[in-house]
Amino acid sequence: MQLIDSQTYINLARSFAGECQAQTRYKFIEYGARMQNLNCLAEIIDKVIYNEFNHARILYTHIQKASNKTITNIDVCMGTPFKQKWDLADNLLFAAEDEADEVKIYLDFAKTAKEEGFNDIAATFKMLSDVEKSHNKLFMSLFEQMDANTMYKREKPVKWKCSACGFEATAEKAFDTCPLCQAKQGQVLLHV
Repeated sequence: MQLIDSQTYINLARSFAGECQAQTRYKFIEYGARMQNLNCLAEIIDKVIYNEFNHARILYTHIQKASNKTITNIDVCMGTPFKQKWDLADNLLFAAEDEADEVKIYLDFAKTAKEEGFNDIAATFKMLSDVEKSHNKLFMSLFEQMDANTMYKREKPVKWKCSACGFEATAEKAFDTCPLCQAKQGQVLLHV
């Protein structure tokens, strides 16, 4: 079976579209964090956005190998989550849910790819599911911390570091304002 004639080909296109959409949804979350001066949270989300960009790039590369001719269009039918609102905590929870859904989808796509004889693509889908599982845990941890108001609090003293100047202090609660550079608490690196 040729890749271009397979269900795996369609699944690659769906996955590519899904990763592109995830990037944009997570950019909304990053934007919300920056608007609330939670810059270190925004930086964590930005790393996930970059992961999603690279997932799309990897999937796109597989698609391009399906034909020597220019691929002008791939018709796909798929659902698109539109749960995100403008509440940062809710959006972190929705992102965790979306990532959990992607884990299941990628495992199904890996099974199909293996059945169709595309072992390299099956391995890609499996590895993507592992990454999405870690994204799920990250988003869930961030949501739980924000929901419980513990993002900058711990039960035991930990080292808090200002990302702006590097000042460090060990305490149960992060400093509200950096005593060295006066950066606000949103500049303190998070423990996730």
